Amino acid sequence: MDIGTLRGLGTLLVVIAFTCVALWAYSGKRKNSFAEAANLPFADDTEAEQREERASRSNNA
Repeated sequence: MDIGTLRGLGTLLVVIAFTCVALWAYSGKRKNSFAEAANLPFADDTEAEQREERASRSNNA
């Protein structure tokens, strides 16, 4: 087996892996999980605001 064959097999392996990841990412089963993950930064904002509000209440009391 020469280096050209090894490179060809390596390229084939990478193409297959890329295709599998792309199919996984765009599958309908993952849509809800990705939508939930997309909203995570906004969920952190509400929690941070609630913590700040509690801290300001405890400082004023």
